[in-house]
Amino acid sequence: MTKYIKYIFFLFLIIGSLYSCSIAKYIPEDERLYTGASIEIKSDSIIKNKDGLKTELETVLKPEPNSKFLGMYLGLYYYYKNQKEKPGFINRWLNKTFDEEPIYQSDVKPFEVEDLLLNRLENRGFFYSTASSEFEESEQKASIDYTVKVPTPYRMETYQLDSLPAPIYGDIKELVKTSPFEKGMRFDLSSMKLERQRIDLNLKKQGYYNFDDSFLIFEADTNRYDNKHFDLFLKLKNGIPKKSTIPYKISKVNIYPNYDVADSIQKQTIRYNEKDYIQKDVFFKPKRLDPFIKIEENQLYNPEISRNTARRLSTIGAYKFVNIQYKEIDTLATDSLGLLEANIYLSPLKKRAFRAELQLVTKSNNFTGPGLALTYSNRNLFGGGETFNTTVRIGYEAQLGGGQNSGKTSLELGLKNELIFPRVIFPIKIDNNFFEYSIPKTKTSLSLDYLNRTKLYTLFSGTALFGYVWDANKYVTHQINPISINYTELTNTTPEFEQILTDNPFLKRSFEQQFISGLTYSFTYNGMVDTQKVHQKYFNFIFDVAGNSISLFGKEETPGAPETFLGLEYAQYAKADIDIHYHFNFAKEQTIAARLFAGYGLAYGNSDVVPFVKQYFAGGPYSVRAFRIRSLGPGTYNADEDTNTSGSFFDKTGNIRLEANLEYRFPLFSYLKGAVFADAGNIWNSEANPAFNGKDKFTGNFLSELGMGAGVGLRVDIQSFVIRFDLAAPFHDPSKPEGKRFNFDVGNPILNFAIGYPF
Repeated sequence: MTKYIKYIFFLFLIIGSLYSCSIAKYIPEDERLYTGASIEIKSDSIIKNKDGLKTELETVLKPEPNSKFLGMYLGLYYYYKNQKEKPGFINRWLNKTFDEEPIYQSDVKPFEVEDLLLNRLENRGFFYSTASSEFEESEQKASIDYTVKVPTPYRMETYQLDSLPAPIYGDIKELVKTSPFEKGMRFDLSSMKLERQRIDLNLKKQGYYNFDDSFLIFEADTNRYDNKHFDLFLKLKNGIPKKSTIPYKISKVNIYPNYDVADSIQKQTIRYNEKDYIQKDVFFKPKRLDPFIKIEENQLYNPEISRNTARRLSTIGAYKFVNIQYKEIDTLATDSLGLLEANIYLSPLKKRAFRAELQLVTKSNNFTGPGLALTYSNRNLFGGGETFNTTVRIGYEAQLGGGQNSGKTSLELGLKNELIFPRVIFPIKIDNNFFEYSIPKTKTSLSLDYLNRTKLYTLFSGTALFGYVWDANKYVTHQINPISINYTELTNTTPEFEQILTDNPFLKRSFEQQFISGLTYSFTYNGMVDTQKVHQKYFNFIFDVAGNSISLFGKEETPGAPETFLGLEYAQYAKADIDIHYHFNFAKEQTIAARLFAGYGLAYGNSDVVPFVKQYFAGGPYSVRAFRIRSLGPGTYNADEDTNTSGSFFDKTGNIRLEANLEYRFPLFSYLKGAVFADAGNIWNSEANPAFNGKDKFTGNFLSELGMGAGVGLRVDIQSFVIRFDLAAPFHDPSKPEGKRFNFDVGNPILNFAIGYPF
């Protein structure tokens, strides 16, 4: 209790010292600090969406006053401190971080703001409005109150199209019929601007290649009315070029699959599906490239189709640049139709690439060692945009420090071969036009892994995958693997590990399931691609089911024993994960990031426990960072109190996982970013494992069994490549007895090193 009193006292001491950072003594004698503005709207009629109008008017209330945090002008305080003759490094850094200069009463220009307010009101139909202002002053501070008097606005009676030349008259007439403008709507300049953009966008889709929304003008006529009503007319400006009033169609499509601006060698032309493929040699087969191209001959020009084509071509993975240009053919143009030639220039990436990654791995379970990954890529392997990747991995880690696991080493070798086809490979032909946004890719991979843990075991595993991945739109990605096969073989087990398996039947059963065959599906919504948004959201759902189809061919070799397939015991389970992220970008490079994760695995049929490689673990740099990787849980289990030899096995797993993370990210200087975070989570088993003395079972008391920790982080962020250091300490340890779980153990922090942000 004394420790908590000291923490509370220290917190109040910090807050008190901050409040003592008064800026009053720094304000010049002939100035007052500007604290902001308010606005009042007075009207002689009911204003629809008055709050929205007020919000818009508030955007012109300049300047912005200095920001405050908990009632304190921190940025302003450090600005004043930095004006000293010798401000010191800390004050200079804090001033650069908060970057604020004082805003005084003399910086406010009321008459300029009043003019802006009146302009905004006129743009919204409130003509003949008036605006006034008045300062409220104290000894060292001043604010200003603006008042606008708003008369009854002008409202529309009719919306009509003026006479226009053919053929554009008929097309705009049809668009005017679908206009959102309604009788009685208030005169609104911004709505008119949106209407012009809507008409321009739709005209472009109908072939009007040279049209621009600036060619349209609105005229309001009040002559027929004396009660603030008007007729609205849509017209074309005088003197616009004739070619902007006619649609264009594509007369010819030229594709350059291997374009090099410096290449002047004569190329051959292959005619395929009414398109000309121009290349010296057959770099990319026209048959394979054609489905990605939505632009066709005799098709009206449509910028949306052009953008769609460019996006589809860029997803192949064989090109670094996609450039679509249109050329007008004046000699064939008529009075009512223009012709365009579409030229698609495709600049390929290097056919072969080699990448090496050398890492020094430091894990939270004190395993440290080097890692090397070598990747060879061959692009456009068969002339159809195929990509072949082969990766060789080697890693060696040794557990340093004291403890029962000291001296253990881990050697990992891996080989992965991946072949990606930028099209759907399926027994039944699938029309690519079904996928409007992008064509799915077919991914196949075969990998082999070798893992040797000294004093424990050697594990061989092989994985084969066949599936599809495609983007449904800008945000949504689907990935389905109808074939997912995993084979594991546990060998060279030590007597120590055999004893662990004997003491832990659940663990033994999870290793006995050597064959896993099933289906996986992933749905991802990634709103993080909108980097400028204040609120960003991410959602990922993964479903993994195995053993159902194999069970049709399973054999029960021994009565009462699990069934086998090809002599191997197969696993049967279903598993679902939900991962939700939310980012609140409330200031420049300042973000509050939150994450929720929930996962559940259910063994059934041929299995009574989920395979070890499919179980969950908690702790580490991407989980609850105050606990070592795979050391948290399950439930309230404490290995140090367990006299059973199973406690020496350091991988703690379960079939249920819950986690929540909260992090505040902020800039420090240059590429260095900072963070303050808190994590909570744990793993459990749905059925109690006797090896964990029943402390691992999930119950209604799971909230009191969450491992919790907090810490600070430093991140080196260079163009989205992030090297992360997070230092965290637990303040709630579920492995301790109830009543003793809350204890901020700052004396034993965990340092996490990782690549990339945690969420």
